[in-house]
Amino acid sequence: MKHESFPSYDDGCTRRGVRAEVALMCEVRQGSNGWAMVRLDDISETGFRIAWLPNAKPDQPVRIRIPGLAMLSADIRWQDGKAVGCAFAEPLHVAVFEHIARQAALTR
Repeated sequence: MKHESFPSYDDGCTRRGVRAEVALMCEVRQGSNGWAMVRLDDISETGFRIAWLPNAKPDQPVRIRIPGLAMLSADIRWQDGKAVGCAFAEPLHVAVFEHIARQAALTR
């Protein structure tokens, strides 16, 4: 997959950890914009990919509300068309990641 990396992205960084494909509806927002419903396509302990983020601004943090979790903060790392890849400000605990992956597997 071809990604448009933003200038602040360190190309030396690589994805770490296992990624789980999911199809969860979540809410995201940037800055003072309202919450938008988006589809979470994959997730790892360190980041996630959403299918779409209207007017994505790479210099502003993203807030995401995944059902069953507290609001999380992340930074945009790349954009490919409408898809957006983000890195969590703080990695998810492995148990939280595994819970999300299990729940997503049950709903598929």
